Amino acid sequence: MRGSGRGPRRDRDEQSEFIDKLVHINRVAKVVKGGRRFGFAALVVVGDQKGRVGFGHGKAREVPEAIRKATEQAKRNMIKVPLREGRTLHHDVSGRHGAGKVILRAAPPGTGIIAGGPMRAVFETLGVQDVVAKSMGSSNPYNMVRATFAALAREDSPRGVAARRGKKVSEIVARRRDGAAGEASAAGEASVASEASVASEGEAPAA
Repeated sequence: MRGSGRGPRRDRDEQSEFIDKLVHINRVAKVVKGGRRFGFAALVVVGDQKGRVGFGHGKAREVPEAIRKATEQAKRNMIKVPLREGRTLHHDVSGRHGAGKVILRAAPPGTGIIAGGPMRAVFETLGVQDVVAKSMGSSNPYNMVRATFAALAREDSPRGVAARRGKKVSEIVARRRDGAAGEASAAGEASVASEASVASEGEAPAA
């Protein structure tokens, strides 16, 4: 009896770094000779809140067993997502699966997780603190989760881009800042020019 009591505690300690969230559970039925046999299908998201996240689904005759199967599958299918400052995404990205489409946007500090339903569970387990997400099309939780993971798989960091291009991270970040500054200055010059043209048109011709 002592040995059986120590096992679960050790397993819980080893798995304490992961948190899991039950996204959706559905009752399914299988028609057999004697009638219908009912079961349950569970969709679970698992993450370590440090940039790793995965999802899985499982079916069983009982709810706890379905959740256990889904959790094990989620841990086997985890992906690594680069985060900026450990709180938000590096850039805006979109993903699609079937009829579901999602758009994920990076957000400044204090924004929080602006997302609903299955997408919120993914961000909470991933460790994202500030993000703005929008879901369009299908509201099926399976499609929404898969579309969200498709978008996160396309997320990249300046370090990864620099490694592929054979450059330094400072060069990539500097170019991005210079480009943003150039766009801002161009927009400012355009607004000044438009104001000047409006003012010249408004002047009355001299008699």
